[in-house]
Amino acid sequence: MNPDLVVCADTVHTLTGDDRPVQAIAITGGVVTATGTRRDVRDWRGPRTEVVDLGDATVTPGLIDGHTHPVMGLQLTADVDLSAARSLDEVRHLLATAAADRAPGEWLQAWGLDPNLFGDQPITSAPIAAAVGGRPAFVRLFDAHSALATPAAMRIAGVDGPRRFAQRSTVVCDENGQPTGLLLESAAMDLVAAHMPREPVAVRAARLRALLGEMAATGLTGGHVMDLLGDSAEVVAAAEELGELPLRLRFAPWCDPGVDADGLAELIDVQGHGGRRWEIGGVKLFIDGTIDNGTAWLEEADSHGESTDSFWTDPAAFSKAVRTLAAAGVPTATHAIGDAAVRYALEALDGLGRPAAASHRIEHIETLPTELIDRFRRQGVVASMQPIHCHFTRADHSDNWSSRLGRERADRAWRCRDLRDAGVPVVLGSDWPVAPFDPRRVLAAAQLRRPPGEPGVPPVQPRQGLTPLMALEGYTRLAAAAAGRTGTITAGAAADLTAFTLDPLRADPDELADAPIALTVVAGTVVHREPALAGYQSGHR
Repeated sequence: MNPDLVVCADTVHTLTGDDRPVQAIAITGGVVTATGTRRDVRDWRGPRTEVVDLGDATVTPGLIDGHTHPVMGLQLTADVDLSAARSLDEVRHLLATAAADRAPGEWLQAWGLDPNLFGDQPITSAPIAAAVGGRPAFVRLFDAHSALATPAAMRIAGVDGPRRFAQRSTVVCDENGQPTGLLLESAAMDLVAAHMPREPVAVRAARLRALLGEMAATGLTGGHVMDLLGDSAEVVAAAEELGELPLRLRFAPWCDPGVDADGLAELIDVQGHGGRRWEIGGVKLFIDGTIDNGTAWLEEADSHGESTDSFWTDPAAFSKAVRTLAAAGVPTATHAIGDAAVRYALEALDGLGRPAAASHRIEHIETLPTELIDRFRRQGVVASMQPIHCHFTRADHSDNWSSRLGRERADRAWRCRDLRDAGVPVVLGSDWPVAPFDPRRVLAAAQLRRPPGEPGVPPVQPRQGLTPLMALEGYTRLAAAAAGRTGTITAGAAADLTAFTLDPLRADPDELADAPIALTVVAGTVVHREPALAGYQSGHR
């Protein structure tokens, strides 16, 4: 059978370990059917074969974001973007401008607020309330694990004091028991978020398709989606009714503290459900929160005397849930940021073996004792990491994250290289919308340990920088293997390809971060192409 599509380029990194040169890839029915040189194309092609010659471009297996939130992120990124604000005055200005032409009782949402902007001041909603003129407002901090709600928003939600939750979540109150507006972790945030306006499913479905198209233009062909909340499945299904999704999506619904046997059975039952390019595969759990919030789980308290407890009020219940899921063959992904959290997650996974179709994973791993590194390898646990998150810290440890931890623990930050050198699969991702989704910038940051394009910024733990090949594997072969797929270019593999205009294994990382993507192919279909690039040829031959 003649291929539907043939993609040619001067350089093809198959990541199979085979050194034979490849310049052409034949694709039939969404699967790679052959690899060879340009001379082979005349023997492959038929009257309906599309041949795309990208000239001096470089083709790799399709890039996969190892940790992302594209559906939940539609709500998380609603309204005002504060991620570029560099002072509280700038935050106030952005919020006041947005509020100026709204009705007095109309909600205002914002996201991406950096807690470092508060300096030594308490993090409260007072500056927000003043800026929005008494309107109900809900402002998420950059890590999405905390938010500030104005007094008007708290009144609408009926929150007038502390609450008790099944998880370690907090309505922060002052010495008089009055809420300050700061809400820590999901259960507390949901008290207010449940009252905010939400776009209809059809509107969010259209927005999701547009977002996935933007992601495809950066070279992404898929993503490990670390949530499936509320009506998210309905939104994705509606998006797919509009046409094929530009990316493959693999969802891991949450398993929250307090889950009972019926809840676990439901999580097991939904595995494998989905659509043409999306599926449910795995379960996401949290064993701690974040360091900036004081909700991480550390072996010793942080400088504020916080971060000493598990997210689960009974950690043994977490272990029981993990064992139940693993026994049913469900791969788990556990959010574990602090050293105690990572240790406990590894202990819970010890002896469970590997699921048949994927791998157990630990997400984030922000501060890691050396003695735990080899446990990842011995237990076959994937390290899912976001090296771009170190940009929220500073090399001199003057930021909130570092000062809370102290120098010793801050020096163990995002140990990507130590884990890879030990033989641990390190899957890379963005955690969008916590950080930008563009994989080119994450690939660059994984090598540089500083923001690409900013050579004057001192790198954070530069010895933890990955080689170009390690970084690329973290976004391709290893990210695919974590979902039980083949992330290489070889006969029989899914035809998911990314074509760079620079060679990601040889290019300067700062240049790679902004280099256009020539072509993105998902399941043998071109979902993004850059026709203006020199040397680009396409046609049926």
